[in-house]
Amino acid sequence: MTFIHAFQFIGNNAGLLWHKSLEHMAISAVAVGIALAIALPLGLWLGHLHRGSFLAVNIPNIGRALPSLAVLAIGLSFLGIGKLNVVVALVILAVPPIITNAYVAVDEVDTDAVEAARGMGMKPRELFAKVELPLAVPLTLAGVRTAAVYVVATATLAGFFGGGGLGDIIANQASYGLDGVVGAAIVVTVLALATDGLLALAQYLITPRGLRGETELLGAADYEATRAAAETA
Repeated sequence: MTFIHAFQFIGNNAGLLWHKSLEHMAISAVAVGIALAIALPLGLWLGHLHRGSFLAVNIPNIGRALPSLAVLAIGLSFLGIGKLNVVVALVILAVPPIITNAYVAVDEVDTDAVEAARGMGMKPRELFAKVELPLAVPLTLAGVRTAAVYVVATATLAGFFGGGGLGDIIANQASYGLDGVVGAAIVVTVLALATDGLLALAQYLITPRGLRGETELLGAADYEATRAAAETA
């Protein structure tokens, strides 16, 4: 019955859930944007140099191993309660899949294609922009997609630390009841699935046409495989 009542809560509180969903996605977008600015250039650059696998794989794993709730709790002593603390924790969560996938995607570009381009007289910058980067698009975007889904799903913790979003409802059972908690959790699930679907479509459209036939829409499982392969390399 609680599950049915949760849908009733959603129907009766559409305005509230819409407002909280916008807050939730705004926090998530800021965190993913910052993570992209930090991790994507670094991962692509290291992959191009074929150096720094320890930095690109193992150090991000430290951040991945840290529970987001623990990071938020530690951040309270430095940043206090609010959105900033939450965004920092979500950035730490989002960086590992982005930097690892970007590094491996460029580092493992077909050497025959690279040598052929070099033989045609391409300079390193042209080689990166016209050969390595296009071939690295599918796996790189898989990391971005994985990071975004992680962040959207984890941003509910913001409600416990004054960050807003749907976590405000999930953390406040006294005011919204169990129906409200379950209803907000359902909305978070829908947002995470929608994020995954939209980014999967973007991944397919951005992938060069010649690679679409042989490239699956990579996701979280592919990030785990990529990380494991990089660690053993």
